[in-house]
Parts: sequence; structure tokens; C-alpha cells
Amino acid sequence: MTAADDVADRAGDLETDPSPAQAHAGGPTSPPARRVHPISLYEEALTGAPVLAVGAAEARPLDVSTWSAPPSAVDEMILARCEGPVLDIGCGPGRLAAALGRRGVPCLGIDVSPRAVHEARSRGAMALRRAVERPLPGEGRWGTALLADGNVGIGGDPAALLARCRELVVPGGLVVVEADPEPDVDEVSPVVLRAADGRESHPMPWARVGVTALARLARGVGLEPEEEWILGGRTIMALRRPR
Repeated sequence: MTAADDVADRAGDLETDPSPAQAHAGGPTSPPARRVHPISLYEEALTGAPVLAVGAAEARPLDVSTWSAPPSAVDEMILARCEGPVLDIGCGPGRLAAALGRRGVPCLGIDVSPRAVHEARSRGAMALRRAVERPLPGEGRWGTALLADGNVGIGGDPAALLARCRELVVPGGLVVVEADPEPDVDEVSPVVLRAADGRESHPMPWARVGVTALARLARGVGLEPEEEWILGGRTIMALRRPR
């Protein structure tokens, strides 16, 4: 069975799959009664509610308008680099997974948010509610693992995430990563989501990784940097699993 076959077989798994995202201690403080799960505030942001991501150095709005918009010209160029079938990790509301489907490229999006998965499916994408560290369909048979929109930061351990991506792709497959625009940044810090009414999420670790650290981490887990390019202020690196 190919990874593409598994995509179709697992398209109905949303209601039975667990959501294993966990809260983490540390970071900005607020009254315990005000703490909520990060997914709750992320899903509020998907409805258009203003939500800030508060890190150690800055607070910035979640970029939901971009994630929910049609793919940009830069997105389309990134997708053109992908080799099918594609696993879109942290697919959000599905703009990239749906765009790949329209290109005729088999793609499965995964996300821990039920609302994000629902929205991805409403756009015509195949999507599954699942965290990347959990068992996934088609392991070792994906042509590309896609980490767009800074999703290499998921979980605060980019080396472990890249190693997991190497497991997921076929020998000779690609891991396409959107790196931090600052080439030398390499940091992990707790991030808290904050709603307009003052509610805050439990802190979650998030990594920022520029291309210098990304290349080093990739080589450390057996991925070879193959190509790097800057498009519209976004930095992309293609990593290859050796055959």
C-alpha cells in the first residue's frame, strides 16, 4: 500500500483520533483560573477573534488571515518543489493541502485542532486530527514532509521533529521547511496565546530556527540540505533523505 492509498483510507478518522497536544509549564504567569488549552484560543483565532502569541521578546497576532487565505504566489512556488505524496504537518485550515489536491498531488494534512481539520476538509483537503509524533498512515512512504509557516518550531525540539520527518519520508524523499527569516536565529522559548479578554493559554515551547541552525540540525539527523531559496521574504530549505 502506498502513502497515497493510506491518505484515502484514513480520511474518515477525524472523530476517533486523539488530540495529543499537551500543556507545558513555565513562561508568562496569570491567575490559574484564566489558563486555557492553547488549542482553545487557536480555534477562537480561526473564527476571526484577535489572539496574540506572546513570546519572551515580543507579542504578535496569530497570522490566521494568511493561513485561511488562498495560497499566495510564494506558496505556489513552495508547493511546486514538493514531490508527492505530501504530508502537510500542522496544516491549519488547509490552504496548502487543498492547493496540492487541486494540482493533482496526493496530500494529507495533519493538525491537532479539530476546527482546523474541519476547515481543511471544507476546502477539499484530506486531513486528519493527529500530532506528528503519533502513529501516522504511510510512515516511510511519503514523498515530501512539509513544514510551512514556521512549523519546524512545533514542540520546541526541531532536531526531534526533523528526525521524525526523516522517518516519515521514503528514502530519497524530501523535507521542505520554512525557516525563520533571521538566518542565525536558534532559540526555544515558551509561547502563550492571549485573547482580547485577557485569557491566556498554558505555555507551549516553540522554536525559531534560521537556515544556519536548520542545516546543522538536519545533517545531525541524516538529512542533507539540497536547496535554499528566499521568496517574498520567506526562507525555504529543501532537505533530502539519502537513498
